Amino acid sequence: MMKIGDHAEMTKVISEEDVHLFARITGDCNPVHTSPEYAAKTRFGERIAHGLLTAGLISAVIGMKLPGPGCVYLSQNLVFLAPVKIDDEITARAEVLEIIEERRYRMQTQCFNQRSEMVVDGEAL
Repeated sequence: MMKIGDHAEMTKVISEEDVHLFARITGDCNPVHTSPEYAAKTRFGERIAHGLLTAGLISAVIGMKLPGPGCVYLSQNLVFLAPVKIDDEITARAEVLEIIEERRYRMQTQCFNQRSEMVVDGEAL
């Protein structure tokens, strides 16, 4: 049984291949993600990873670590706070904030880059 304050995390480097595969799988081929020439002219100055690619790491934490295999999301809200660039090392973290009922939890969900900057913030059920 989980308790308030329990947490888990995982870390992954967002690779060039990750961004291309996510674009192909989802059909989101926005050039800010896929075209170096286009992205260089944006406020980011270079390509950025899809926000949901980054947030997808939260799904891995919840599905594989806390609560772990067999659990499913009911809801997730997200705020994208900063861009994630190719080769950024992202740590996704989930922490139990509230036990709603047996096997149902409200969790804080966050992603941080290698500089400990929060890039995604949210809550999940």
